[in-house]
Amino acid sequence: MKSPVAGMPQRRAARIAGLFYLLFIVSTFVADYFAVFSFADSAALIGKMTANQWLFSAGLISNLLSALFFLLAAWALYILLKPVNRNYALLFLLLNLAGVAIQCLSVLNLFAAMQVLSGAEFLNVFSAAQLQAQAALFIKLYENGLIMAQLFFGTWLLPLGYLVYRSGFLPKPLGILLMIDSLAILLWFFQFFLLPDFEIMSYPLLAVSLVAEFSLTFWLLIKGVK
Repeated sequence: MKSPVAGMPQRRAARIAGLFYLLFIVSTFVADYFAVFSFADSAALIGKMTANQWLFSAGLISNLLSALFFLLAAWALYILLKPVNRNYALLFLLLNLAGVAIQCLSVLNLFAAMQVLSGAEFLNVFSAAQLQAQAALFIKLYENGLIMAQLFFGTWLLPLGYLVYRSGFLPKPLGILLMIDSLAILLWFFQFFLLPDFEIMSYPLLAVSLVAEFSLTFWLLIKGVK
């Protein structure tokens, strides 16, 4: 069966989506390992920045690459699911794009924190304590920006899951799982801003996200479409 976009076969579009999703997961893991590994401890994150700025920069680049791969995965899914419902497919692509844009803008705050801690001569007018405070502020802005992006990353999964459910060439349970994932991410978003002292609420929700996104990735890569 051919996709209406550029005559790409749907099986190929599914495999391309799975590949980009896998690259997104791997690059996110690399970014978390080298750079963005903790929301709760800004002091530890500052320690990573100052210990090896090159590795931290590599982690930030991996973070930006993960955003690119995520957008490309959404594009391939748009090609795959456009025949089911063009409007809903366009909706999830635009929501994904908005989330990616916010994520990339939030990463600028970590580059700013690195600059503050770089020891550049023009920063000598500030005391060490002031520089640490500024870096911590930029880290907090990054955290808030990343969570703001979850409003769009959670919402895009709802039309995506619905189209997977209605497609007829992808498993219905996978579509249901993605829609549950949408609600889980949105609950995480509201918990972070409205109930910041109840982080434990988000842990089971993040487990749902992990299962849903890995299931989607490996189904597309291994099974493709019917």
